[in-house]
Amino acid sequence: MYRKEIKVIDCTIRDGGLMNNWQFSDEFVKAVYHALVEAGVDYMEIGYKSSEKSYSRTENGPWKFCDEKDLRRIVGDNKTNLKLSCMADIGRIEPTDIAPKKDSVIDMIRVACYVHQMDKAIALAEHCMDKGYETTINLMAVSKVNERDLDEALNDVAKSRVPTLYVVDSFGSMYCEQIELLARKYFKALPGKTIGIHAHNNMQLAFSNTITAIIEGCNMLDSTLLGFGRGAGNCHTETLIAFLKNPKFKLRPIIKVIQEQIIPLQQKIDWGYHIPYLITGMLNEHPKSAMEWMESPEKYDFVKFYNQMTESYALE
Repeated sequence: MYRKEIKVIDCTIRDGGLMNNWQFSDEFVKAVYHALVEAGVDYMEIGYKSSEKSYSRTENGPWKFCDEKDLRRIVGDNKTNLKLSCMADIGRIEPTDIAPKKDSVIDMIRVACYVHQMDKAIALAEHCMDKGYETTINLMAVSKVNERDLDEALNDVAKSRVPTLYVVDSFGSMYCEQIELLARKYFKALPGKTIGIHAHNNMQLAFSNTITAIIEGCNMLDSTLLGFGRGAGNCHTETLIAFLKNPKFKLRPIIKVIQEQIIPLQQKIDWGYHIPYLITGMLNEHPKSAMEWMESPEKYDFVKFYNQMTESYALE
């Protein structure tokens, strides 16, 4: 459980923002930031870098854009050991939207892409590296990728300067055996590079799958406070910190911010494991249909949702 190379990336604001369009109060974001600093967490993913051409500022809060003025309002110059990260989706940001590292408190930019966008992801990640940032590529929805396309993508990453690639279980559909297989495949194809894990909890396996990834040598671990994230949410930061047994981590600040900030928020935003998310995870489908169902008056008619989703699969 203890391995000094392991880094924990708390994605509460970035992934949790998918549930409320990043409309967090400054008080909330500051509380998460200070708790992660005190807890010794390695990175805080504070949101997205996005283009205004792709997203409206009236519909989305500041953490969809991570402007420098907003970041500094929360963290100042961030004279702490906590590094700040943000995510950039391919096709939803321009390279010119990314300032040089010397002008930003952001330390790491994680480029998110689908397999057919890998060439663009590598180009953007290397662009960020040239500007002075740490970078990763998060290859999303890998559970839907056929082996030939994945091999081609891994070959492209192997030839690039990008240091880190993530196994991303976007639909929360994977079992530990699949995580094990993919981690070994990534390591074999990418000697000398770091592999990360980002797990969703549709089938209550995010923590288990993260542990499997640790066993296989993955050193970049994503999590969120109380699993706060899109739909079924993510691996829980508090369970991960408790499991790792690294003396640099402190659990008390994590528990405190969950008690004071995350639990009250959960009374307003309904995330976490629910039967509709189990069904989409089981079917290896995007959870958007389950999220829509959970917002409908029929949210607790699980049988109807099951029947609706499984008709095309001829399941009983």
